[in-house]
Amino acid sequence: MLHAQNVAKSFTLHTQGSVTIPVFEGVEFMLSAGECIALTGESGSGKSTFMRMLYANYTCSQGSIKVFHDGDWLDITTASPHSILEIRKRTLGYVSQFLRVIPRVPTLDIVAEPLVALGTDRKTATDKARDLLTRLRIPERLWQLSPLTFSGGEQQRVNIARGFIADYPIMLLDEPTASLDAQNRATVLALIEEAKSRGAAIAGIFHDHETRDAVCTGSFDVTSFKVGAND
Repeated sequence: MLHAQNVAKSFTLHTQGSVTIPVFEGVEFMLSAGECIALTGESGSGKSTFMRMLYANYTCSQGSIKVFHDGDWLDITTASPHSILEIRKRTLGYVSQFLRVIPRVPTLDIVAEPLVALGTDRKTATDKARDLLTRLRIPERLWQLSPLTFSGGEQQRVNIARGFIADYPIMLLDEPTASLDAQNRATVLALIEEAKSRGAAIAGIFHDHETRDAVCTGSFDVTSFKVGAND
């Protein structure tokens, strides 16, 4: 479903004399249907950088990242902006650590929007949004308010509901349980298991071993690809 080949990443600090900071090189990563792979490594090893590259938020300095989209493999490192948007719309879901939404839009509409964008009728999309918000214990009295007024944990749950509302073939999860209590953490683990059961290919960064052990089918240590790791 997703294949990274010989991927390298470095950052150029243009405000500091164009100094180049290498992050990693030679990354080989394969993600298949029904898998949940944990991206592991100590803080600063490049886990979040690599995930942002898989979502095409960051460019590659070298290599290719191919996504299986509409029956064909598409290299997101060379794809057009329009193609990237289509992949994100229908194939590649992403749950980030932080909620970024348009101000003053009701929570219910924000969660339902990815399904509506796929052509699902608004009632069906809204009903599914209601179900997810209920499962994630967001009180109904908050559904017509902007989530930007919510607590950090509530915003994270809205982010999760929005990320899981469509049946994306590939999902990227950036610490989806980091701000959650035990009950909501259990709900998120159940959502991940349901996605795996329908064949989704999942890569995630998980902040604790217990979560990784509960849902992951394998792990991928980005540290081994850090520049200088084998020196």
